[in-house]
This record gives sequence, structure tokens and C-alpha cells, in this order.
Amino acid sequence: MDRQRGITLSGLLITAIVLAILGGVALKILPEVMDYFTIVKDVKATAQDPALRESTPADIRRAFDRRLQLEYVTGISGSDLDITRQGSEIVITFAYTKKIPLFRNVSLVIDFEGSSAK
Repeated sequence: MDRQRGITLSGLLITAIVLAILGGVALKILPEVMDYFTIVKDVKATAQDPALRESTPADIRRAFDRRLQLEYVTGISGSDLDITRQGSEIVITFAYTKKIPLFRNVSLVIDFEGSSAK
């Protein structure tokens, strides 16, 4: 006698529910991760801007804030940056925490950090 192979209806439903939950979580996390990569790109661009080589940290923070306004990123601001100099290069580091509500009283907390150093 040949045994049938395949997935049962209950197995299909459980798989669909798990995939729906994972998809919902991914849809909530994805914008925050995309914002993080935008922040890293803007931090590196600000640190490498030749017009800011001799600028004060306050000028660098303002330049960074202008970049973020164009990209509509709200997770961080220029006041959250740690700006140092290594020789003639500007090194900008940052760290921030994002709390993403998932459902009811369950949230996901992600610690983001980055640097303009190569």
C-alpha cells in the first residue's frame, strides 16, 4: 500500500499562522532597520564632507540634522552624536535604543549603534 505524502490541513493552518506572525513582526521591524542604515550612511557622509573638516562639533551636528530632515528619519538627532577627531579625520559614533510595540503589552527593544570609522 502506498502512503500519501503531503501536508495536512492543520499543518497548513499552523504554518500559515506562524508565517503571518513572522511577517507582521518583520513589517514592524523593517522601517527601523532601514532608518538605521540611512543614519549610518548620513553619519559617514557628514564625517567625510570636506566642507566640515575644520568645523566645530556644533556645526557638524547641524549638518547631520539637515541631512536627516531630507530623509525624514526620527530615531536620532545631531545631539545624540559623539564627535571626535583622529588626526585630520572626523569620527562620529552614535548609539540609540528603539522600542517597537508588537501587540498589546509585548514590545521588541533593539539597540542600534554605529560609527563613521571604516
